Amino acid sequence: MNPTPASAPLTVDFFHDVVCSWCYVMSPRLRQVAAELGIQVRQRSFVLQDNREQMVQVFGSMARAKSVILGHWETCLGHEDQPRIDVEGMRAENFEYPSGLAGALACQAAHLVAGDAGHWDMFDAIQDAHLSQHRNIGDLDVLLDIAVALGHDRAAFAERMRGPEARQRVQADRDAAMRLGIRSIPTLIVGADLARLQTTPLAALRQRLQALASAQA
Repeated sequence: MNPTPASAPLTVDFFHDVVCSWCYVMSPRLRQVAAELGIQVRQRSFVLQDNREQMVQVFGSMARAKSVILGHWETCLGHEDQPRIDVEGMRAENFEYPSGLAGALACQAAHLVAGDAGHWDMFDAIQDAHLSQHRNIGDLDVLLDIAVALGHDRAAFAERMRGPEARQRVQADRDAAMRLGIRSIPTLIVGADLARLQTTPLAALRQRLQALASAQA
C-alpha cells in the first residue's frame, strides 16, 4: 500500500511596502502564526509611490504627504500588540518622508541571497528603522547599514540593489498585485482559493489561517 502523501503547507503571499505602518502592525502577527501553523509565506513588494514626484502627485506636497502619513501612524498606535511606532520622533526629523522603492529594492536584493526568509528579515529591519528609529530609509547608506547589520556584504549588496534582477522582481510583484486587483496593503493572498486578508488581530488571524489550512488539507 502506498503511503498517503503529506499535504502541502498553506501558502500566503504577503504584499507589503516598507513605509506602510499597517504592515508594521501585521508582519509580527503573521510571523507568529506562520511559525505556529507551518505556513509558507512568500514576500511580495507593493510600492505605493516610487519617488518624490509620485508622492507630490498623490498628496499635493511633501509636507502634506508627511502630515497625512503620520496621521496613519497615529491610528496604528492603537492597534499595535507592542508599542513600537514613534510618531513624534519622525515628526521631528527634517528629511522628507521617503517613498518605498529603495527599500523594496533592498528587500529584493536580500531575496536574491536568502529567499523569502532573507526578504522578510530585511523588510522587518527596514520597517523598524523607519517606524521605530525614524531613520531615513530613502537614503542608500541607511539601507546598506541595515543590510550589513543583517550580515550582508556592503558592496555586494549595493550591487544587487542596483542590478536589473532586483528591479525586475519588484515589477513582477507589482504585476501580480495588478492581476489580483490589490489596491491596499498589507494584503495576504491565501492558498489556492486566493482568500484575502488585511490587517487582522492576532487571535482572528490565527483562527482564519487555521481554518484555511484545514480546508486545504
